[in-house]
Amino acid sequence: MGSIEELVKQIKRNPKNVGFDVICKVCGYYFGEARQKGSHFIYKTPWQGDPRINIQNDKGKAKVYQVRQVLRAIERMEREHGTGK
Repeated sequence: MGSIEELVKQIKRNPKNVGFDVICKVCGYYFGEARQKGSHFIYKTPWQGDPRINIQNDKGKAKVYQVRQVLRAIERMEREHGTGK
């Protein structure tokens, strides 16, 4: 695995084939440690409401719609709080 920025670029290019461990690493960098509720990993964002960060492991991969939510949250984080973390 490369740097977080490189991982995000790869995810943007192919959101349909993202490993669950990769999306967890990216989410951990941007949103801190996840709390787990059953099969869901939930990350705290500095805002209320959407996009929420709630991901599930689907046979070692992240679900596509959840990857897109993560990408929207990263974009919002960068827009509102500067680039990167």
